[in-house]
Amino acid sequence: MAHIEKVAIIGAGGRIGSAFTREILRTGKHAVTAITHKDSKTASIPGLKVAVVDYDDDASLIPALTGQQFLIITLSMNAPGDLHARILKAAGEAGVSWVMPNIYGGDIQNKAVMEETLNGKSYKARLAEFEGVNVSRVVLVCGFWYEFGLASKEPFFGFDVADRSLTFYDDGNTKIDVSTWDQCGRAVAAFLSLPVDGPSPCMADWKNKPLYINSFKVSQRDMLDSLNRVLETTDSDWTIDSEVTEVRFKRGLAELQSGNAMLGFPTASYARIFYPDGVGDFGSRWGLSDRLLGLPQESLDDATKKVVEMVKNGWTPF
Repeated sequence: MAHIEKVAIIGAGGRIGSAFTREILRTGKHAVTAITHKDSKTASIPGLKVAVVDYDDDASLIPALTGQQFLIITLSMNAPGDLHARILKAAGEAGVSWVMPNIYGGDIQNKAVMEETLNGKSYKARLAEFEGVNVSRVVLVCGFWYEFGLASKEPFFGFDVADRSLTFYDDGNTKIDVSTWDQCGRAVAAFLSLPVDGPSPCMADWKNKPLYINSFKVSQRDMLDSLNRVLETTDSDWTIDSEVTEVRFKRGLAELQSGNAMLGFPTASYARIFYPDGVGDFGSRWGLSDRLLGLPQESLDDATKKVVEMVKNGWTPF
């Protein structure tokens, strides 16, 4: 069967959604529709169709999704808790064949990720929503987003780039898989350009399975070395501390329990992935699809330069 022709994206103007939209349109192989609400600030992009829906009215979703073959769901943290399930149900009723759910990050096949991380709870909920819905799914497992984690403050990758300070998780040498937004966009565009089925590689190879990709397998030490090259600094220019990952994880949970979610959630979430048990290194465990999809080998320093510019321009994660 030929490749997918009609793709719908919810959240096409968001950080990850815009990367998907840009790269899918770049292939020239797909008709891409942004599913959005009337007050959305999604910028007009040449070649992008727009379907306006009322997310409070499930019935309005079905006609917008009818005729679409593949739906990508990206939602903001402020989205209603039941919205993902309602979108998924509407996709099934509209006859959408494939859905990429709002699960971007950790390894859904890793028991520790699913049972011990805060994101794992939402992953399980999202996957459970597929029960009884007649669609195929593919989950993009890409690790933490490199730009997001490094440009954010200390509770994330441990860095405050503007203040030249960082906290190492343990000794800072644990390597994890991470991806840039651009690499995620390229991966999805390449996946959608494959035949739906037939000789491998085809989309059916990943039917109801994870799609593992990365940009880099890096430690905090690697990130600091890259920052030193980009900023022309040395370790002596940084204030460097360290914290045991297990202690940090528990501290994040305590912050959450005290009601400080803005500090507690990232502190606990990132700490658990940096445990030295390899939970953040899914590429070594399962292998990556980068080569099958023809993804480029990116430059760590180029990605770090982008982060430095983001910080310089006052970028914030929320």
